[in-house]
Amino acid sequence: MEIAFPHGDAKEWNETSRVVRKHGAVRAKLIRRRLDDLRAVPCLEVMRNLPGRAHELKGNRLGQLSLDLDGPYRLIFQPRNEPLPVKTDGGLDWNGVTAIAILEVADTHE
Repeated sequence: MEIAFPHGDAKEWNETSRVVRKHGAVRAKLIRRRLDDLRAVPCLEVMRNLPGRAHELKGNRLGQLSLDLDGPYRLIFQPRNEPLPVKTDGGLDWNGVTAIAILEVADTHE
């Protein structure tokens, strides 16, 4: 899968020392795992069967998805495909999502 980073700052997400400084060693290791998994899959649908509990968010985060990290923290991202792949019922077609943008690491329960 193709991954883009906010403001084009791939170093912030890909350099281990920066990620550890910002999020701590445990969360940094999980972020790295999730990013490696995302890079390895051909489409988002495959993530349903991998660790991280990929799921769509609701409310003010509608259109975004997340992967579990540690505690309440999640890796938040959104599809970048144009046009957005949708099923006949209007829901997101995970098989058609082949590009995403990483948004942030956040506690979505706040």
